[in-house]
Amino acid sequence: MSKIVVVVPTYNEAENIPKLTTRLLALPVAGVEILVVDDNSPDGTGRLVDELAAADPHIHAMHRAGKLGMGTAYVQGFDWALQNGADIVIQMDADFSHSPEAIPAILDALSGCDVVVGSRYVKGGKLDERWSFWRKLLSWFANSVWVRFILKTPITDSTGGFRAWKRATLIGMNVSQIRSNGYIFQVETTYIAHRLGYKFCEVPIYFEDRRYGTSKMGFAIQLEAAVGVFQLWWRYHGLKPSMRAQEV
Repeated sequence: MSKIVVVVPTYNEAENIPKLTTRLLALPVAGVEILVVDDNSPDGTGRLVDELAAADPHIHAMHRAGKLGMGTAYVQGFDWALQNGADIVIQMDADFSHSPEAIPAILDALSGCDVVVGSRYVKGGKLDERWSFWRKLLSWFANSVWVRFILKTPITDSTGGFRAWKRATLIGMNVSQIRSNGYIFQVETTYIAHRLGYKFCEVPIYFEDRRYGTSKMGFAIQLEAAVGVFQLWWRYHGLKPSMRAQEV
């Protein structure tokens, strides 16, 4: 049985995290554990996760000193998962924009790939109907034109954050080298994996706007991601499959 660790970064997600952990542990998938990486949420998310972890050994809490960013949360979460024997690491948001019920299909696809991306733009994928036309256009352009044109990545949803990674893939990527700390983190991991020759698969998902709480995506974050694509090309375009890291 594979050990599967779902890494979920949180900041003010007290409304969502009990519901999310319940649905994750109810999936018809064996070996699922959950690591919540909390950035000292003022709403008490961290304390709530401690209570959930005390009641269920499949739930784990990582507490950080403050709002240190999604990218570093995932890097630390991936590292914890690998150190604790994870065979598969899943990353997802806490706000239900990523449906837990899509995980079985993502895991099925992982049998033939190194990383699986839950995609909004592959055939069968869908965006929340409440998104405006311009928001949909911006997201499509960022993924299908901007990122793919500059970085030549093979997938339709490089900014999507619903993914499953094989252990060997994360180790080969040496995730500790990842520097991005905003939503460009998703593009950075995509590009590193692509340059190192790992095989991608995409599974269509329905991307729903968060049900509870407040979105943390603003124009400044979007602008950072757009400009950061050029920095990623400069930093990683020389990577080759022969440069994969090896597990010690």
